[in-house]
Amino acid sequence: MNDLVTALGLVLVLEGVLYALVPGGMKSIMRSALETSDQTLRTTGLIVAAIGLFVVWIIRG
Repeated sequence: MNDLVTALGLVLVLEGVLYALVPGGMKSIMRSALETSDQTLRTTGLIVAAIGLFVVWIIRG
């Protein structure tokens, strides 16, 4: 459980840094996401989640 909370905290730090450093870029990404089809967003999300799971699996064994 400790690892999960740490990972969620790291996600919040990374997102916060992105919004602080490049707010215009984040707005652009949000507009782009609104114009992207649900299927494309779903597929991209699943691919990114699989890559993340693979990275955790490699690192943690």
